[in-house]
Amino acid sequence: MTGNFLVLGAGGGIGSEVARQLSAGGAKVFLAGRREEPLAKLSEELQAPFQVVDGTDFNQVEQLVKQAAETLGPLHGAANLIGSVLLKPAHLTSPQEFLSVVMTNLASAFALIRSAAMRMDPEGGSLVLMSSAAAHIGLANHEAIASSKGGIEGLVRSAAATYAFRNVRVNAIAPGLVKTPMTERIWSQPKAAEMSKSLHPLGRFGEAADIARGVCFLLSPQQNWITGQILRIDGGLGDLKTLPRTT
Repeated sequence: MTGNFLVLGAGGGIGSEVARQLSAGGAKVFLAGRREEPLAKLSEELQAPFQVVDGTDFNQVEQLVKQAAETLGPLHGAANLIGSVLLKPAHLTSPQEFLSVVMTNLASAFALIRSAAMRMDPEGGSLVLMSSAAAHIGLANHEAIASSKGGIEGLVRSAAATYAFRNVRVNAIAPGLVKTPMTERIWSQPKAAEMSKSLHPLGRFGEAADIARGVCFLLSPQQNWITGQILRIDGGLGDLKTLPRTT
């Protein structure tokens, strides 16, 4: 698809795949994230501009959106793919850890909505955030993640209603466990991997490309009647319970 798109969190496993898929489809992409090295490599690969930014800093995100629009032209879409993983019960989670999870996941999502919603192309655009199956189904030791991702789902619905008058659509993807560098400590340990995999009825972890296809679907102007929705790409984790696999 053609158009101008900002990818926040482009240095991560899912973010980099989103940028690749957008670029392969003919879109212009502006890359952003907190780590310069992976952004610079991806920038060279895709011949796309990039900027290092703290996604939890509202002023930095506002400047980022302005820079992306000045560089590419009016934005047709933006995605916030920043995230963190903390698997601890509430009583073992420090206040600092909790606030870090909330800032990384929820505050960065709010910052993008705050800065980008009114700066989309005059004909409208699409904003995509990242939720989690943990916001929909109770998973042990996911209290901090579930809190922040549940906030994102509420933000999606409210912002979708607020900015509908500008034809700006706001949606989110809710993945299950996706095999990326951020989740490596789970899928790289055989016992933890087997237990986690068993929770997904389709019997495998997600791949970055699985989630990226959903993000690009929601960013596409062809989906111009979809807003306020949470698209669950989770191998059935959030809604299904199946019998144990025998093969």
